[in-house]
Parts: sequence; structure tokens; C-alpha cells
Amino acid sequence: MPTTIQQAIQTATAKLKDSSDTPKLDAEVLLAHLLKKNRVHFLTWPEEPLSQITERFFFDLVERRAEGEPVAYITGMQEFWSLKLKVTTDTLIPRPETEVVVEQTLVLIPDDTACDIADLGTGSGAIALAIASECPQCNVFGIDQSKSAIRVAETNARQLDLSNVSFSQGNWLEGVDAHSFDIIVANPPYVALNDPHLQQGDVRFEPKTALVSGDDGLDDIRTIIPQAKKCLKRKGWLVLEHGYDQQPQIMALLDAAGFRELHGLTDYAKQPRVVLARL
Repeated sequence: MPTTIQQAIQTATAKLKDSSDTPKLDAEVLLAHLLKKNRVHFLTWPEEPLSQITERFFFDLVERRAEGEPVAYITGMQEFWSLKLKVTTDTLIPRPETEVVVEQTLVLIPDDTACDIADLGTGSGAIALAIASECPQCNVFGIDQSKSAIRVAETNARQLDLSNVSFSQGNWLEGVDAHSFDIIVANPPYVALNDPHLQQGDVRFEPKTALVSGDDGLDDIRTIIPQAKKCLKRKGWLVLEHGYDQQPQIMALLDAAGFRELHGLTDYAKQPRVVLARL
């Protein structure tokens, strides 16, 4: 007897229960990706049989997940801000807590005002594309030092048909003209070099250059702050994502650099996650 969708998901869920916090969801997402169906299909047709080749391919994917490989890298896709984005091992996997950065940036944009916005360390383009999709009147510029990441971001922009966003390779704001941007947004590397979390979960598979920033995790933020001061327009805003325990140090760095109107914000898990600062 052929294996049904329901049976395959049950077996995969059992295989993943020791390696994933969401084993059933992971199994469903992997099978949906393979069958090119949405997960509602599984509720409607649980007794639909799988071909032997489909079953084999599915359990190959399940085995990769059981070994710790992130679902987003297996499928090559991740949803962020209701946008379906291509991701690769050259980019970080966009995370829900980063949507707070987008929310707060949108609050700073006056209605119907054409702002120039930079997204530093853009990766897959998640933040830049989310802002561009919500504010077609704005010009959004994504910058990343990785050529491979830039290619992924450009692919995502084309697939989303967003023409008010562009991407370029660069080392943060190095070489950018003074007073270029109304808002600068950054989700930079902020993990300390010896942080034990680097050996756990999905981050084991993500690019370390996009995660690690010196002994205390603040090296890149120390570089960005003075560059942003130069490149922001008068009364411009800097929006920084950071680690859960870094907010006091970052606010001190911003204050010392002459930024004002400092605001520390939490993410959806009530962890300190974002700082806003005005020039």
C-alpha cells in the first residue's frame, strides 16, 4: 500500500521530534515545498497517496532537517513581512523579531513623504524589501559586503516587482556621500566571537560573517554609528537591531556620538531588540 500524506507527516514528525521544536510544522512545510501545495491541501486530502519517488525525496529532506539544517535553507525560501523571499547559505534567515525594525522604521516615515532610506547588511533584502513594499514613494538602498547576498536580494526585488529599491556592494557606509539618507537601518552582526549559541540550532549553518562581530559583538556597531552620523541628513534617524543584552552599551555609544532622542524597544518576546536614535 502506498504511503499517504497523513502517514508521511506522522512518520516525519516522529523523526524530527528530538531535533526540532516544531517537528510537525517542519514536516508539513517540507512536504508542501516538495509537492508545490499549501498546507491546507494536507487537511483536505490526508489520504492522498505519495508516489515512491516523492516519498523518497521527502524523507531525504526530513533527514537533512533531522541533522539540523534549517528548513529555510532546505526549501530556499522564507516568509518575512508576508513576503516570500529567496534565501541561501550566503544570507541570514530573516527572523520574526526583525519585523520590529520594519515596524519602527515605518512609524518614522511621514505620510506621503519621499524619504531616502539605507538598509545596511541587507542580506536577502528582507528589511529593504519590506519597507519598499509599504512605502512606494520612498527610495530604499540595500548595502552588503557580500556579492552573493546582493544577487539574492536583487532576485527577490525582481520577483516582488519592486522598482523603488536597489542594492549595491559595500562595507557599511564607507564611501557614501555625507547627508545622503533620512533614515539608516541596520541589522548588523552582533554576536560575540565565543558565544555558545553559535554552536546551537540553525545558526550553525548560517554565514558567520553575518553573525559575529568581535569579542563583545559590538565591533560593527561601533563602525556604523560614526558613519551614520556623517551620512544622515539633519534630524535623520538611525535604527539598530542588537542582541538582547546590548541595549545599554549601544545607547551609551550613540549618546557619546551626539545622537539624541534615544529609544530602546523590545521585540515580540519582550526582549530588548532595537534602538532608535536621532541626529
